[in-house]
Amino acid sequence: MGEDNGNTKYLIKATIKTDGVVERPDVVGAIFGQTEGILDTDLDLRKLQKEEKIGRINVNVRSEKGKSKGVITIPSSLDKNKTALIGAALETIDRVGPCEAEIKVDKIQDTREAKKQFIQKRAQELVEEIEGEEKASKKKKTPSRGREVEKYKGLPAGPTASKSDAIIIVEGRSDVINLLENGIRNTIAIEGTSVPPVISEISKNKTTTVFLDGDRGGDLILKEILQVAEPDYIARAPEGKTVEDLSGKEVREALKNKQSVEKTEISPQKGENEKDVYQKLLEIVKDLKATSKARILNEDLETVSETKVRELSGKLEGSDDTEAVVFDGVITQNLADLAAEKGVKYLVGMRKRVKEEPDDIEVLTPEDL
Repeated sequence: MGEDNGNTKYLIKATIKTDGVVERPDVVGAIFGQTEGILDTDLDLRKLQKEEKIGRINVNVRSEKGKSKGVITIPSSLDKNKTALIGAALETIDRVGPCEAEIKVDKIQDTREAKKQFIQKRAQELVEEIEGEEKASKKKKTPSRGREVEKYKGLPAGPTASKSDAIIIVEGRSDVINLLENGIRNTIAIEGTSVPPVISEISKNKTTTVFLDGDRGGDLILKEILQVAEPDYIARAPEGKTVEDLSGKEVREALKNKQSVEKTEISPQKGENEKDVYQKLLEIVKDLKATSKARILNEDLETVSETKVRELSGKLEGSDDTEAVVFDGVITQNLADLAAEKGVKYLVGMRKRVKEEPDDIEVLTPEDL
């Protein structure tokens, strides 16, 4: 039984501290040696591993200033009571090699429940993908709305934008079309990454609502608009969604919940140095797309090593002074926890399935960069 052969029911998660320098083999040896004889014979760890009822004991330990600390995980296909007995036995270990030690079981995770939660979340994602395809298909069948897009002040706009006393500013032509399909005709699109000067003029003469995507790009455009124009209201698509992909219900809800500029909270813009880091990470993740490879980077974001994704955990376990990990795959909770333990600052994958992001690490996807 490896870390998970498909039969794992529970995952014992524990932390270890020692008053001296120890390594993984020392900890594993202590676990086998000091639990032997204090549990019933049917719970002997060596026997359970041979019977594939207990998986590989995974130990991530590091030393600093003459002391060591780390994380222990043990997968189990036993029932909860027997698994709990093994967890309790771990806490009786008081020495690792010549060093005094303390092991504390943080929790015993029901992996089946975690899988159920993943299935529910993933099923919802698949439903949203289907609905998105259906919506895209519907748009292709009704191209007439695109012909209603006019030019106002040189920018793509709805047919009533020039006459209306109120106007909605959106990011692109596709946003204008989607709002037309939902009966909203007084729109104008910025159509680009910078805000045209004419937007400032329009905001002075009309009641103006800025309606932007619910992502980092929308944040940046909003900051620029507030610097160069005088809008009255701010509306945003739900987090992670774009205006062009919203349903009619979502469009109406977002506009109903618009806020005056005075009440809108603007998240602080990232520093120039962090933006540079994000840009480098984005370039690397694009380079790795569809390669099934991973790169381990140092503090200068230079490649220390490159490996296959399936070997990443083992490679990371044996590495030190890693600033970032970028790979062509899905970020799991176990990988995020391991990266955090190794002091990694940035963990970048194509998608993430992380229930709780560890402290002191940024878990990112291309959409976040």
